[in-house]
Order: sequence, then structure tokens, then C-alpha cells
Amino acid sequence: MLKRLFDIVLSALALMFLGIPMLIVVVLVKLTSPGPVFFWSDRVGRNNAIFRMPKFRTMRTDTPVVATHLLTNPTAYLTPIGQVLRKTSIDELPQIYSILVGDMSIVGPRPALFNQDDLIALRTEKGVHKLRPGLTGYAQIKGRDDIEIPEKVALDEYYLKNMSVGFDIKIIIETALAVFQMRNVKH
Repeated sequence: MLKRLFDIVLSALALMFLGIPMLIVVVLVKLTSPGPVFFWSDRVGRNNAIFRMPKFRTMRTDTPVVATHLLTNPTAYLTPIGQVLRKTSIDELPQIYSILVGDMSIVGPRPALFNQDDLIALRTEKGVHKLRPGLTGYAQIKGRDDIEIPEKVALDEYYLKNMSVGFDIKIIIETALAVFQMRNVKH
């Protein structure tokens, strides 16, 4: 209950500070590529329930619906501002909506794509599927795109067993540092 209250308060504050920059991104996405501003991705949430997660669209509308690392040449699908949005993690900001409606938390394991069967199965085996997925998580500060699925799930399981407000605050601070330094981002 405390974690949910923490999510709501922090998300509301984030919207107050980021509302105008997010509106600027809306305009930039619309002006630089045809298609919708948001990309709604089917993701696996708490207890493996599917939910729709928004991101600012960074890829062309004809991009195959697979994890970016599975594309042969992901940069070929990026919109004119897509790489900047991804490198700075600005594309993730619409997920504040998912936090406010209760599909996500600020901190938790990153939500798997609906078709990442290996990740979903391993998280279920380790009990991680019981957690609300997060905007950021322990695995993100320990390697983000650079770690393999078994290591990612081990970090998610560590978070599950050691969750606390203090640990969440530590992860949020380390996430902010990683975003500002653009560490561990591939595309």
C-alpha cells in the first residue's frame, strides 16, 4: 500500500514538472514522422496479465513488432528524432500514465513484451511475475540492454526478495544518473 501511494505521489509530481516538456515532444514526434505520437505496446504485467503500455513513438509505423534487439538493423527503423528520444529515455515518459492507472510501478522489473516467452517463463518460475512491472528496476541500473535474460531475472528476483522504500529510492537515484550519463543504452 505504501509503495502504491509512493508511485501515485511521485508520478503526479513528475507530471507537474514534465508536462510541458512532454507536450514539446508530442509536437516534435508529430512534425517529424507520419503516424501516431504514441506507440502502445502489449506488455506483461503483474501476474502475467497483458496491459497496453504507452511510449513516445521512436520507430516508423512499418517496424515489425518484436524486441528491438531482434531487428536486423534497428537504426533503419528509427524516426528522425527516435534515437535521441531513446538515448535520453524520454520515450519512456508516457509510462507515467501506466503508473497512475496501476498497471506499473515506478520501480519493478521492466515489463516484458507479450512474446518474450523465455523471459516470462523464467520470471514466473522465480516468482517475479507477482510484482507490478516498473518504469525502472534493479536490472536497469545493473546493465539495462547489456545483460542476458538469466542475469536480468536474477536481478529481478533479488529485488523481489529485498524490496523496500529505501531500495526503491536508491534505484531511482541510480536510474537518474544512468539516464543523464546515457549508460547501457543500445538504440
